[in-house]
Amino acid sequence: MIPLTILLFAAGSSSRMKGRDKLMERIGDETLLQRSARRAVATGLPVIALLPPEPTPRAAELNGLVETRVTVPDAGDGMSRSIGAGLAALPDTAAGAMMVMADMPDLDTGDLLVLAARFDALDGDSVIRAAGADGTPGSPAVVPRRLFAALMALDGDTGGRDVLKRERQEIVPLPDRHALTDLDTPEDWAEWRARNR
Repeated sequence: MIPLTILLFAAGSSSRMKGRDKLMERIGDETLLQRSARRAVATGLPVIALLPPEPTPRAAELNGLVETRVTVPDAGDGMSRSIGAGLAALPDTAAGAMMVMADMPDLDTGDLLVLAARFDALDGDSVIRAAGADGTPGSPAVVPRRLFAALMALDGDTGGRDVLKRERQEIVPLPDRHALTDLDTPEDWAEWRARNR
């Protein structure tokens, strides 16, 4: 298989959670961050967790799960800072990066493996974009090494959209809303919990 590394984005500030940390919210006997990390690690792919500066309880949540962590000191300046820090930390052997947001509770290990297999089938040179079952583009995205420099040059909170929109994207539908559901607000959490009782 073509070498691929998962970047687990967990450096955001939870600014819309009214003082709560969305990644520390509990789902059963684990936090959302632990759930996302566990599912990423279960793929067997290398995982790098991107975290905010200390002090933060998030780092301790990854003990025994993810060994490789990168602190993003300027994470508050936008998603581009996390993208740059994550890509800079990749080994030279990484042919691509799967950008997984830690606030997506429905993404499971099987979904991530489907994306990795598609990247591999296309010789590791294509942009792979997850979508909802209805084809609505979502997350994660898998990007090949040839785009790393352009992504690392981004600024602000645009994420990778400006770079990826210039590329032909291989859209891979995932079940239901796995690629679309993220939990950014208390209302999002309440709605998701009501659906998943």
